[in-house]
Amino acid sequence: MMIEQEWAIILARAQFAFTVSFHFLFPAFSIGLASFLAVLEGLWLKTGKGVYANLYRYWLKIFAVVFAMGVVSGIVMSYQFGTNWSVFSDKAGPVIGPLMAYEVLTAFFLEAGFLGVMLFGINKVGRKLHFVATLAVAIGTFISAFWILSVNSWMQTPVGYEIAANGQFMPGDSWWTIIFNPSFPFRLVHTLLAAYLTTAFAVGAVGAWHLLKDKANPGARKMFSMAMWMALLVTPIQLFAGDAHGLNTLAHQPAKIAAIEGHFESFPDGRAPLILFGMPDEATSTTNYAVEIPLLGSLILTHSLDTPLLGLDAFPKDERPPAAIVFWSFRIMVGVGMLMLITGLWSGLARLKGRLFEWPWLHRAAVAMGPAGFLAVLCGWITTEVGRQPYTVYGLLRTADSVSGLRADAVGYSLMGFVIVYFFVFGAGTFYALRLMSRAPEDHVDISQ
Repeated sequence: MMIEQEWAIILARAQFAFTVSFHFLFPAFSIGLASFLAVLEGLWLKTGKGVYANLYRYWLKIFAVVFAMGVVSGIVMSYQFGTNWSVFSDKAGPVIGPLMAYEVLTAFFLEAGFLGVMLFGINKVGRKLHFVATLAVAIGTFISAFWILSVNSWMQTPVGYEIAANGQFMPGDSWWTIIFNPSFPFRLVHTLLAAYLTTAFAVGAVGAWHLLKDKANPGARKMFSMAMWMALLVTPIQLFAGDAHGLNTLAHQPAKIAAIEGHFESFPDGRAPLILFGMPDEATSTTNYAVEIPLLGSLILTHSLDTPLLGLDAFPKDERPPAAIVFWSFRIMVGVGMLMLITGLWSGLARLKGRLFEWPWLHRAAVAMGPAGFLAVLCGWITTEVGRQPYTVYGLLRTADSVSGLRADAVGYSLMGFVIVYFFVFGAGTFYALRLMSRAPEDHVDISQ
C-alpha cells in the first residue's frame, strides 16, 4: 500500500510538471508578443510607415495561435487542483483561490473582451480604437502574470496567513501582505523580463532567417533590428534582476540556493567557491568532479567574502530539494543567458559598424538562438519549482501531504493520455505557427481604416 501511494505521488507530480511545462512556454511567448504588437501598432500610428502595419499583421496571426494554445493548456491545469491535488486545494484554497479568481476577473475578462477587436477589427474600427484593443490585450497579459506569480510566490514565501483549527491557511489582516509577499516583486520582474527576451529572440530568429534569404526585405530588417535592440538592452538588466532574485532566495529559501550551488557542506566563515560544473551525489552528500573557482561563490551569493553560507548539511535529508536537478537546470538557464548576452553584444558591434544586416554569421547565430528563451524559462521554472521541494507551501505543507487519494494506475493512464493528446494538438499548433513564421513578411498596402 505504501508503494502504491508513493507511485501515485510521483505520477501526480509528473503529470502536473508535464502540463505546466507545456503551458508555461505559451504565456512566455504571448506576454512578450502582445507587447511587441502594441509597440508595432503604436509606431505605425506615430510614423505612418507601412512596414510597422505589415509586421503587425504578420505577427498578429502567430499571436492568435500561441494565445489559443496557452488558454487551452492552462484550463487543463486548473482541473488537476481538484483531481490530483485536492488536499492542497482544500488547505491553501482560502488564500490562493481569491487570487486566482482575481486573475480571471481582471486579466482574462480584459483579454477576452478586446481580443476579438484586436484579431478581427483591424479594418472595421478606427485606428485609435483598435490600438486601445491591442493595448488592453497587452495589459491583460501583464495582469494575468501578476496574479499567477503572486500565487506562486506566496507558495514559495508564505506570509500574512493564519492556520485555522481544520488546518486551512486563512488570510490574515491584510491581503496586501499576501499579494506582495517577500519574493513576489523579484519573481515578477525576472519572469516578465524572461518573457520579453523569449519573444525578442524568437522574433530575431525569424527576421534573421529571412535576412539570410533576402537581406533587402524591409520587414525582416525591421524585426531583426528591433529584436536585437531588446537583446542588447534587456539581457544585462535581466542579469541584475536575476542577481537580486538570488539574494532574495538566499534569505528565504537557503536550501534551494545550497542545491543550486551544489554546496552540501556549510561555510560558517564564508569564502565559498563557485562550483561551475560537477555531479551532485545525494547518496554521499558530495559534488563529484567539481570544477571550482575559489571565493567567487561567496562574492556572487552574498557580495562579501566572510558572510556565512548554509549548505545542505544544515537541513534534514527529508527537507532537501533534489540537488542534481536544481544544480543543472540552473546552469543551463545561466548558460543560455550568457549566450543571449553575447548575441546582443555581437549585434551591437554589427550595428556600430553599419553591418547589422550584412553579417550572415550573426544571422545564423540569431536563428540558432531562436529557441533559447523557451529553454531558459523552462529551466528557470524547473529550478524554482523543484528547488521548493519537498513542499507545496514552503516549510508548511509537504507535497506528499497535498495529493488526493488516487490510485497510481489511474494517474498513470491519464498521464499517458495527456502526453499523447498534448503532442498531437500542441504539436500541430506549433507546426502551424512555424509555417507562418517561415513565410517572408510581405510589403502589403498600408492598413488605412
